[in-house]
Parts: sequence; structure tokens; C-alpha cells
Amino acid sequence: MPRDSSATKARLLDAAFTEFAAYGIAGARVDRIAESAGANKRLIYAYFGNKEQLFDEVLRRAMTAGAESVPFDVEDLPGYAGAIFDHLVARPDLMRLRLWKLLERPAATGLEPDAFRRKAGEVADAQQRGELAQGMEPADLLTMVLAAAQAWFWAAEDIGPEEVSRSWSPQRLALHRSAVVEAARRMSEPKAAGE
Repeated sequence: MPRDSSATKARLLDAAFTEFAAYGIAGARVDRIAESAGANKRLIYAYFGNKEQLFDEVLRRAMTAGAESVPFDVEDLPGYAGAIFDHLVARPDLMRLRLWKLLERPAATGLEPDAFRRKAGEVADAQQRGELAQGMEPADLLTMVLAAAQAWFWAAEDIGPEEVSRSWSPQRLALHRSAVVEAARRMSEPKAAGE
């Protein structure tokens, strides 16, 4: 019976996500990834090249899944910020993976720059139509909305991002989400005439 390489690749990527989120690139071990995936470690090199390329693929896959789970909505930036917050509550390990990327692979580019430019372009168009606040450059406004969505995950200095969302009560979670949505609303809402 032939092996299902797509299933093996998926298991390797899932195991690598967990490993990289926990240890970063330098601390991740190919042996642990292979063992966790129930695969031969040689397959990692055959499918992905090296550990850095495996990390890049894991990050690309996570960003693609995030974009599919939280579609960009320029007409509702507060709702978009709230949806990102919800996504990060469900997958707090994404914040750790992103931090490892910033620390260990800052020059590596993937889908993020193109996606950000596209979204900033949509923000610029909405600003020109008067649908969004015009006091900031489009890229700055988008960055601030994204930062508001992620802020609570960086706020607790004594514990990591994944422990933050697990330690919140449902009431605290609702208050945090409400604050994220309100901050995004205040940043993005166009001023009324005379304000």
C-alpha cells in the first residue's frame, strides 16, 4: 500500500508548529518533531529542505489559516479586531510563533507583506470615501487596529501569551474583547462634521 505523503506532511507541520511555538527555531529539535509526527526525520529534509524552511512553511500555513478564519473587513475594523482577538484566544500559540519569527527570522518574508499592503490599500480607499478616520496614514491605522487586537496577549509580563488567555475568566475575557473592539472603533471611526 503506498504511503500518503500529504498526511505525513500535515502531521509533520502540526508537530513542527507545536515545537517551534514552544522552542523557536534554535531550540526546536528535528528528532522531536519527527517523533511527535510518527515519521522518519529524513522526511522533514525531503519535504521541506532544512529547519528554517520548515519554520517558514509552518508560519505560512498558520498565517493562511488565520486569514481564512478571520477575513479582513475594511467596513468593520472594530469587528475585525474582535475576530482577531477571538482567534488568538483560541490559538494563543500563534503569538509565540510570530514572536519567534520576529526574533529569529526577521528578514524572512512570506505572505505577510503582500497581505498587509493589500489591506492598507483597502483602508486608504475607505478613508478616501470618508468611511474611516483620516487622521492617520492607512498603514498606521491598520497597524494600530492589529496592535489593539493583540495587546492583551503581551500585557502580562510574568506569563506567556498562551497562559494569559487560559487564566482569564469568561467575564474578564469579555471585558478585554470589548476594550479591543472599542479601541479599534475609536481609532477608525470617521469624525462627524464639525468635530
